Amino acid sequence: MRTPKTAAEAAPGGFEDSGGRTGEERPARASAPRAGRAVLRTALIPVLAVMLATLCTVSAGIGAVAVPFDEVVGAVFGGTGPHDAVLWQIRFPRVTLSMLIGASLGVAGAAMQGVFGNPLAEPGVIGVSSGAAVGAAGTIVLGVSAFGEWSVTVAAFAGGLIATFVVYLLSRSGGRTEVVTLVLTGIAINAVAGALVGLLTFLADDAQLRSISFWSLGSIGGATWPVVAGVLPFTLAGLALIPFFARALDVLALGERGARHLGVDTERVRLGVITLAALLTGAAVAAAGVIGFVGLVVPHLIRLVAGPGHRMLLPASALTGAFVLLAADLVARTVAVPAELPIGVLTALLGGPFFLWLLRRTRSRQGGWA
Repeated sequence: MRTPKTAAEAAPGGFEDSGGRTGEERPARASAPRAGRAVLRTALIPVLAVMLATLCTVSAGIGAVAVPFDEVVGAVFGGTGPHDAVLWQIRFPRVTLSMLIGASLGVAGAAMQGVFGNPLAEPGVIGVSSGAAVGAAGTIVLGVSAFGEWSVTVAAFAGGLIATFVVYLLSRSGGRTEVVTLVLTGIAINAVAGALVGLLTFLADDAQLRSISFWSLGSIGGATWPVVAGVLPFTLAGLALIPFFARALDVLALGERGARHLGVDTERVRLGVITLAALLTGAAVAAAGVIGFVGLVVPHLIRLVAGPGHRMLLPASALTGAFVLLAADLVARTVAVPAELPIGVLTALLGGPFFLWLLRRTRSRQGGWA
């Protein structure tokens, strides 16, 4: 029989604790933070949407040619102005592509952490980023031009999907996959892909080497409406379909055995989520190169505010990912004018210290990630 450590623990409802608070008062006080968090969750999506819309307008107006705020808003609603060419040919495609890629990486990261049950999971763990890098580097070095100016993009997308399904098939045994096997297989495929990129880099000439380096560091500088049109179908498909797995991802937090006992087809869920995450990440990496830490950090940032439920986590991660990448792109193209910082470098420089802070905070508050 458990003996209470203090009299307050054993005290029935109306007894006072050492601070003079009654047992009835303590639950009331404890419910205040919960009520505040519930209000915050309700307002989170509208607040994020307003923040993103504001940043879109600000970002479209800032650059080598400054565009007034009212002219940006007017152009969105069909107005005309002296800077229409700048807005519609340069700024708006770049803003749109930044949002699509950021949303894709944010949702893919949240989904991968849910399906793997691991806070360190990110889209790259299934090999999609490294596979895309092999496809892009191979196209650059070998001079493949079957798809014209789209050759590198198509090869990167195909390489990412191929690597993902190689990881999945090698992890499958007896009609099932296991999380640990998927992760370890992903690590092995990432290592092989890294070696192949290193070999291609060794074989490249100076011009090809610069192209590989530029692509591997990530950039939104190549944004055009055709590129946006190429990314849009995969982003919309992923963002529309992954929320259907929200309940299953919540149940998977109980563990694979518990999820199966509650009627969740864990293998179907895992295959579906991995496929959609690969589509989202593959399209993003093909369009902008390797951009790290967005898919890893954004879901953790949302969990601090909204908790772990995927019905809120997935759409909030899409909006926050779009906001983070749009802000990073704005900094990347303005902080060192006339040069432009690689956006992948910037996200890693900012995301790494934030993740270290988050790690220390989590360990100090609850003793770990569990």
